[in-house]
Amino acid sequence: MESRKVAFIGLGVMGYPMAGHLATAGHRVTVYNRTPSRAMKWIAEHGDGDSSRAAPTPAAAAADADIVLMCVGNDDDVRAVALGAGGALASMRAGSVLVDHTTASAALARELHKAAAGKEVDFIDAPVSGGQAGAENGKLTIMCGGDAAVFARVETVFGSYARAVTLLGGPGSGQLTKMVNQICIAGMAQALAEGIAFAEKAGLDVLAVLDVIGKGAAQSWQMDNRGKTMAADQFDFGFAVDWMRKDLAICIAEARTNGAQLPVTALVDQFYARLQVSGGGRRDHSSLVRLLRDPK
Repeated sequence: MESRKVAFIGLGVMGYPMAGHLATAGHRVTVYNRTPSRAMKWIAEHGDGDSSRAAPTPAAAAADADIVLMCVGNDDDVRAVALGAGGALASMRAGSVLVDHTTASAALARELHKAAAGKEVDFIDAPVSGGQAGAENGKLTIMCGGDAAVFARVETVFGSYARAVTLLGGPGSGQLTKMVNQICIAGMAQALAEGIAFAEKAGLDVLAVLDVIGKGAAQSWQMDNRGKTMAADQFDFGFAVDWMRKDLAICIAEARTNGAQLPVTALVDQFYARLQVSGGGRRDHSSLVRLLRDPK
């Protein structure tokens, strides 16, 4: 793979290993993180002479980069690091590409596409799925929106940390596809929680039940990766309830705009709200089963 000058903005649980895979693949990586100590930790692990460095602002990280990748928290965070004072677009050169890996709104993706075009910078919205384990193992799924010619320029770079990279349409299409992903996850997680709680009440061997139905039509990623930990009441890991609520809020807001009906998603979102109230916001999204074990 041709070595590229890349900037990675946001070194959270996803961005930290993603940026690491870029460095391992031989790209020259400049990182920025709101907490500088996190960036310095990354440099200590992945720095190699002049090939990797930390920058004090998004603009400083993006200067002279071929590709600038962002993976931060929400729409406001993306606007701050891309469009705010000292934001990436302030220093990006014409012909470079801005990529947003954040799960954000489709409206923001279109806003960034327009703002980037005004500076002759290209843009791809590229939210990811696969969680922390997928980021660490370089096996994320990336859903992209943007122009085909621009996508072709960044696809191989995404391959540093992804097993599947797909262009779904124009600007915003990646974010809309990620919304579909989160809608399906919420529904499946609740169904799995109800199945496990039912098996417990029925006095069945839950692990044996999951093993046998996992070989049939009920099989899913949620069952394969969360079934055993749900049965064991273990949730101190994974994709947090707080993050799921943020994502479902984006889905529900978009549905109000396009007229889609999301009755199950809206209901599960309220279940997640109950988990937050009880102090479970940082637990894995599969902790839905706790509401069925103790409905108080």
